[in-house]
Amino acid sequence: MVYSPTGGDCSSPTTTEEGTVMKAISVRQPWAWGIIYSTKDIENRGWPINYRGDILIYAAKKCTKKEYEIASIFCQSMSVSIPELISLRRGQVIGIVTIVDCKFSQVASGWGMPEQYHWKLENPREITPIPYRTHLGSIHLPVA
Repeated sequence: MVYSPTGGDCSSPTTTEEGTVMKAISVRQPWAWGIIYSTKDIENRGWPINYRGDILIYAAKKCTKKEYEIASIFCQSMSVSIPELISLRRGQVIGIVTIVDCKFSQVASGWGMPEQYHWKLENPREITPIPYRTHLGSIHLPVA
């Protein structure tokens, strides 16, 4: 299978000469964990997405201790206890979620940060993690 980053308005999944194509977004931990395993139903981004449908969640490799601590404090305010940083999967596709809406908000609300586009997420599904090294651009993953 071939997975591509977000952007544009293509359907998901589609078939090409390379195989099945599905969108993926890279999300830093512990936010990726929150989307797939907890109640995080908003992804904050600086740009809108017109796409609606399933998208893969790639848990980014990078997460500093400081980023983790800030996220941990925020999650506690949402009554969510996150796992220790060392136990969070990184550099792997960990799940699938459905994007159902996208709206800009000037104010914070729940998981939504102010002055961000709030990508509304539903139906998180865990998958067998798929380790992958990626960079900006297309993500290509062989799947049986």
